[in-house]
Amino acid sequence: MKKLVIYTLIILLGFITKSCQDLDELNENPNNVSQTHPQLLLTEISAEAFQVAGTSPLYASRMLIQTGEENDYQYFKWGNGSFGEFNDLRQVTKMIEEAERISSPNYIAIGKFFRAYYFYQLSLRFGDIPYSEALKGESEDDFQPSYDSQETVFEGIITELDEAASMIEEDVAIEGDIIFNGDARKWLKLINAYELKLLISLSNKTTAGSINIVSKFQEVYARGMMISSLEDNAQLVFQDQQDSRYTEFNSSSYGSSMYMSATYIDLLKQLKDPRLFIVAEQTSSAASQGLDINNFDSYNGGSPSENYSVINETLVASGNISKVNARYYTDPTTEPHNILSYWEVEFILAEASLRGWINDQPATHFENAIRANFEFYRSNASAYSEYLSVEEVEEYLDQAVLGIEGTEEEQLETIITQKYIATFLQAGWSQYYDYLRTGYPEFDYPTGQTPPYRFVYPVEEYNNNTKNLEAAINAQFGGNDGIRQLPWWLD
Repeated sequence: MKKLVIYTLIILLGFITKSCQDLDELNENPNNVSQTHPQLLLTEISAEAFQVAGTSPLYASRMLIQTGEENDYQYFKWGNGSFGEFNDLRQVTKMIEEAERISSPNYIAIGKFFRAYYFYQLSLRFGDIPYSEALKGESEDDFQPSYDSQETVFEGIITELDEAASMIEEDVAIEGDIIFNGDARKWLKLINAYELKLLISLSNKTTAGSINIVSKFQEVYARGMMISSLEDNAQLVFQDQQDSRYTEFNSSSYGSSMYMSATYIDLLKQLKDPRLFIVAEQTSSAASQGLDINNFDSYNGGSPSENYSVINETLVASGNISKVNARYYTDPTTEPHNILSYWEVEFILAEASLRGWINDQPATHFENAIRANFEFYRSNASAYSEYLSVEEVEEYLDQAVLGIEGTEEEQLETIITQKYIATFLQAGWSQYYDYLRTGYPEFDYPTGQTPPYRFVYPVEEYNNNTKNLEAAINAQFGGNDGIRQLPWWLD
């Protein structure tokens, strides 16, 4: 009798356990899975990271002007920035965790690249940021991370890129890769080249923590695996389908009160640069007169330092100001967007050669960069390819003003100016940071104004992480969280 009771209890317990398991399975949200393959996260992360940064950096970099209202970026009056990249970094953290779960070094390495990419952008925007204690909200219930110095952040992300480069398994394909179609070697080239980008941005510094800037640049360059052709470009190619079209496609702002800046237009006109025809439209006055597209007199820009209403009453009213070329907002696949291109790498190497960081000829890399940029537009703006032929680029390079000669400072100006020309709706804020670092090309801005060096910290940090934020502001700027406070990388 006792045995029968025991058996009955065991059977009942089994039924209860099974029922609880079934109930748990029913209660699981299929849209909130605890595990996923990192390839799915990589696709989402890449699609977000490689989007066009929008028009704000173009206003700040004197490429665009606004005539409908006072644009804060045009008039150097911006304020609080965003910590939005931390949302992207949470996805990157999850990808790394999933890659560790399935023991996939390539996804871990790419995760480290994206960590470096996002922390670099955040630190350039603000200065000191949460880094070593960041992203621990879920794992350690720490939602108020302390701030690391900008120098510590740079030391950390350079180290992370070193680690990423050492982990890549070149012969193992990467699923979910919309950038390089699974080619791990190209990811390695990007990681190395991006490290050079970080290092050249520290040209005003000797060290970042324990890292010697020049020695590290030489070490990375000596690895040899580097973006070395347009086929290696770290770019997102857009498709004419929902959620895959060019970032600026159908943006109404381009067709209304947005126009080209004289700073950018006049530079292209002065150099007789045919890339003018592919970034800008003829003025309506020139078009009505029947002037050819390749007539440089067909283009004109407005002063970025002039009051917007004056530009409206003069140049806009007379039809004597150029808009952005319509292909940027009417063509759903107009051109890929690069976070690092072959031509930018060649400009970096030209500058490094000029500074004596590597034993190369600056002119070789400089000319490679310009040829590559012409070729990129020749392929992606085919309607204008006749103005960008091989013969055209060679004629362009033959101009004396483009010779790498004169003083080191004069040569630097030539290199950075050409690098600037090639960044229209490419590479985000890179051209503005180059300007802050080198002073080139010369920017026009309102009397009494100076270009900001950074953004004010987000309002959310003032509300939610007050103590740590105030400590960071005091350590850097003596308590003044202003846009013209000089961060470490520029000091």
